[in-house]
Amino acid sequence: VQLQASGGGLVQTGGSLRLSCAASGRTFSGFSLGWFHQGPGTERELVGAITWNEGDTQYADSVKGRFTISSANGENAVYLQMNSLKPEDTGVYYCAAYPGSYYVDGDQIAYWGLGTLVTVSS
Repeated sequence: VQLQASGGGLVQTGGSLRLSCAASGRTFSGFSLGWFHQGPGTERELVGAITWNEGDTQYADSVKGRFTISSANGENAVYLQMNSLKPEDTGVYYCAAYPGSYYVDGDQIAYWGLGTLVTVSS
């Protein structure tokens, strides 16, 4: 299984970026795909996730109204549109897949992708 993340970069405060995750190697029916953020010196935390079958979404409070997760099942891809970026959004963003729907901290992640770095300058 491969989860290939891309789209990171350097952006100014208030700017936007769109991250992409290309998923391959298995069917993700019954799974959710999510984006996790790891800032400098912090633990990875979920910022957004989407169920593969239903398209139900889940967001961290810190990104609600700013980030939008979407999927293109026919392309086996998941996207994270990030608007109104803040310096605290800086970090590595990882694409991940886990069975089931609603994610709670500590839940088992089945697959991790390599991250993509986002840097938001102030």
